[in-house]
Order: sequence, then C-alpha cells, then structure tokens
Amino acid sequence: MPQILIINSTTREGRFSEKAAAWVVDQLKGRSDFTVDLLDLREHPLPFFDQPMSPMYTLRDYPSEKIAKFGRRVDAADGFLILTAEYNHGYTAVLKNAMDHTLVEWRRKPVAFVGWGNVGGARAIEQLREVAVEFEMAPLRHAVHILPDILVPAIQAPEPFDDSIFAPLEPKLKVLADDLAWWTKALADARATAD
Repeated sequence: MPQILIINSTTREGRFSEKAAAWVVDQLKGRSDFTVDLLDLREHPLPFFDQPMSPMYTLRDYPSEKIAKFGRRVDAADGFLILTAEYNHGYTAVLKNAMDHTLVEWRRKPVAFVGWGNVGGARAIEQLREVAVEFEMAPLRHAVHILPDILVPAIQAPEPFDDSIFAPLEPKLKVLADDLAWWTKALADARATAD
C-alpha cells in the first residue's frame, strides 16, 4: 500500500504544529488507500547545509548517518503532506535546510500542504509549491488553511487538547487526502514502469 509521509516542519518550543499533526494523523490513519508515517523534523536535527556539491550530483551518497536517516525516510514515501507554519510570509528554515540535503528522494511524487498563520499559511504554501516543482514533485491544488478563527482557539485550548476544534476543516482535509491518494497511486504506477 502506498505510504504518505506527513512532515511536521516546525521545531521551536511551544509549537502549534503538534496539535495539527495529531489531528491530521488521526483523520488519515484509517484510510484504506494509503498508510501514514509522521516525520518530525525535531527528531532529525541536520547541520546547516554546507556540502561541497548539490545532492543533484551526489544522489544518495549521504555525507553523514543523520542525513542518510532523513533521506531514507523521504525515499520510502510515495507521497507527502507537509505541515507548515508561516513565518514572515515564508515557510520554516528547518524545512528548507532538510530539503536541501536531499533531492532525488522527492522526485516524481505528489505533495500537499496543511498551513497555518494569519492567512492560513497561504504564502508559505505558495513558496513550497515553487520549490516542489524544482524537486520534480507534483504539488497539488488542494490545501488546508488553518485561519485565525480556528488557530487562536486551538492555541489557547487547555490540555488535554480536544482536536474537535478542527472539525470545520475536516471536509477540506478529506478533499486533500482523496486527491493525494489519486496522485500517489498514479505517480507510483508511473514510476514503477519508468526506465
């Protein structure tokens, strides 16, 4: 069965992304058309990219086990769902750095996004779509934007967190997941027949 790698792309203390990640995983884990794997960039601390050559030329020749571990997780996935905050109209530096350590592992695979911030992470997601094209990925149209009307109450909610606060977004997440499932299968089939 195809595997979707859900990437939690924030690492700061007190991050909202843990709530979003728990909700997304809970909503998608029971699907029959793909499995989910959550990758937390906090668990993959990578050095600032300083390699003498781009991964475009070194492919899977990883300079360290830390980078290799991350690369293998990305390589094993058939599609991606990136969870992103919007910082100063852009996506997180830790995600950019992680992606820059790899390249071919993402190629010819679909990617969708869940974002949050003042405009639901829309500007960060648009930037990520452009980067995804450079990685030869297929960025999908449908995204989930967590706007302040849900974001603020979720941030302020007491523990233990009740993710029912995200209920109004469930139809959008379903559309995203259905689309991601279709593209994941189509591109996996195409990769399997490619030379």
